[in-house]
Amino acid sequence: MTTQNTKLGIILMIATTFVFAVQDGISRYLASEYNVLMIVMIRYWFFAAFVIAVAGRSAGGIKKAAATRQPFLQAFRGFLLAAEICVMVLAFVLLGLVESHAIFACYPLLIAALSGPILGEKVGWRRWVAIGIGFLGVLIILQPGIKVFSPSAIVAVISALMFALYGLLTRYAARQDSAATSFFWTGTTGAILMTCIGVWYWEPMTAYDWRWMGALCITGALGHFLLIKCYEVAEASAVQPFAYLQLVFASIIGLTLFQEELETNVAIGAAIVVGAGLFTLYRSRQTSD
Repeated sequence: MTTQNTKLGIILMIATTFVFAVQDGISRYLASEYNVLMIVMIRYWFFAAFVIAVAGRSAGGIKKAAATRQPFLQAFRGFLLAAEICVMVLAFVLLGLVESHAIFACYPLLIAALSGPILGEKVGWRRWVAIGIGFLGVLIILQPGIKVFSPSAIVAVISALMFALYGLLTRYAARQDSAATSFFWTGTTGAILMTCIGVWYWEPMTAYDWRWMGALCITGALGHFLLIKCYEVAEASAVQPFAYLQLVFASIIGLTLFQEELETNVAIGAAIVVGAGLFTLYRSRQTSD
């Protein structure tokens, strides 16, 4: 059994968020030059290879990792995450990293709000207040009457909703399957879906951009490796608040490398969303609500 080391877990989570933010920056660049579906497809090929390699080195091998009593649920999870990544990368191109991540940060609030009807979990009044305040932060980012009906803004909201549903289905699947099984199905089924769709959108890529494509694949595998190690040494509830640093790192990349602007309403709204999300995480750790 792995010894719990919260300090190391926090360091690994911070490293994970940084790597994923870099991955988002590379995705934003490549998707602005090539079709989003092709970029995500190639990324998933490497991800599937990584997942299969991890399963092959684990006890019981690939056969054990693939064993599940709920194949349709696991396949749907994999398809949903692949689709969500496509939508999120599209949001990076349409909105930029700063605003996309500011909106996407509301997904923990969506998980909390939907955990009752989908998982039957109890959500107390304090968390409902936090959820309401968090959604107010999202409205501040979207600026009702100005951008709320903009397709660009809606794309980021849809991505957050899809990821929240994916998170809930992952928790539901965990009632019968191990994390290793869910991880295996996530990578393999997503690769199958993206190959079936993305191959029709193939377009030539320059040698320079193939280097960036390689970097995208490596950061994806490295990010998941760090995340796995993080959860091996620390409880998820202890390190999860630090996952919000991806918003910070991605925003820095957007501001410095892509010359994006940090508008006042986005900064204020993001602060409210993150604060509300941290409170819901805190309340979820309490024995009573």
